[in-house]
Amino acid sequence: MSAVLQQAKEKVWSFYQALDAAKDDQLEAVFGEFCSPDYRFRGCYPFNEIDNAGDVIKTVWQPLKASFRALQRRQDIFMAGENSLDEDGSIWVVSMGHLMGLFDQHWLGIPRTGRMAFLRYCEFTQVVDGKIAESAFFADIPGIMVQAGVNPFPPQSGAQLIQPGPITHDGIMTTLQPTQEGEKTLNVINKMISDLGNWDNKLSLEEELALTWHDDMIWWGPTGIGASYTIERYAKQHSGIFRASFSDRIFNGHVCKFAEGHFGGFFGWPNLSLKPSGGFMGMAASDNYFDMRVIDIYRRDGDKLAENWVFIDLLYFFRQQGIDILARNQQLSADSQSEVTNRCY
Repeated sequence: MSAVLQQAKEKVWSFYQALDAAKDDQLEAVFGEFCSPDYRFRGCYPFNEIDNAGDVIKTVWQPLKASFRALQRRQDIFMAGENSLDEDGSIWVVSMGHLMGLFDQHWLGIPRTGRMAFLRYCEFTQVVDGKIAESAFFADIPGIMVQAGVNPFPPQSGAQLIQPGPITHDGIMTTLQPTQEGEKTLNVINKMISDLGNWDNKLSLEEELALTWHDDMIWWGPTGIGASYTIERYAKQHSGIFRASFSDRIFNGHVCKFAEGHFGGFFGWPNLSLKPSGGFMGMAASDNYFDMRVIDIYRRDGDKLAENWVFIDLLYFFRQQGIDILARNQQLSADSQSEVTNRCY
């Protein structure tokens, strides 16, 4: 299995190098070389599910490369493992970091800035028989909106910033890590999920979190929620707010979950279905369930978790409730441009 994992890492690493270097007319050849004919793509809103490489190129990568000139991949975590949820032991690779470029052309209706911009991303990639068969690509698109001065959300409870990688600077694992370390990490992640799975136990929220988290934990949350430092502030700035917002939830499971070394994570499609009876992020309360797609990446330190990078497809979550933030932004931009034109004449 170690040889297969290493080959998967090398395949995905080479794919990223070729993808990042490719010009517009070279993308089809890159995907043809590295991806299987039935390549499947899951992406955050507005990309969603795409069942062929050609449409992924046209919908995702060509517009992205056209808008962000000299696009550069700045990875903070790179790891591989066997999916603990798959009886057949499928092999997945994770890349997390930022895509940085000069934001010179409008993207998804977001106005260009002419300055460098950082698109925070995380991608789970499955490798089958030496080919990339499937990807799940989550990006913090609202983070680009904030950088462009068009924040779509109410004031957030956590900090907004370009998020760094692990404090240990050891997240780029191009070689295989000791198996026992990955097992320890996955065990802690599973324990955390179990301990925090019941919102009605007798412990306080801070006491619950302390079972599996270091006191100086960092929760690197998405734009709209923000980042929090220490158990106390995380409980006040996100976790407590989250629990108060949702009276009921359904756990739909994860598609992939694994760990390597001191790092691990999972993604779902969707992970949760939630009833926001208390309202959430300024949205009106509702008795309907709405799906939430999430990626979580963790760093373990000793026997507890120390850092957590979280990607929530908030654009999709809002879209289900009748608000298409990207469409609204495009209309506002068009109205603003029309107003400027009318003033000129």
